[in-house]
Amino acid sequence: MKISLEQVDYVALLGRLALAPDEKNKFMTQLDDILKYMDMLEEVQTDQVEPMTGPVELYTPLREDLVKPSLSIENALTNAPARSGTSFRVPKVIE
Repeated sequence: MKISLEQVDYVALLGRLALAPDEKNKFMTQLDDILKYMDMLEEVQTDQVEPMTGPVELYTPLREDLVKPSLSIENALTNAPARSGTSFRVPKVIE
């Protein structure tokens, strides 16, 4: 085993966890299994693999930025429950 009980106690301290003795043994085994898996991953040859930011290539299509006419003030305020001149009237939220 690569993980000792002292290391489990240290990780529990960092995580602010209070572990019972049986839980410490359980987590010691689980943490050891994780490290064994990491050792397996180190054996994978990645020399010919290009770096990437995610497992799937994403494509975000962008539309052309065109200037278009906006809503008129009357049209924008049509469904406003309250208005003040050319603006929406909202309840005061700051004292």
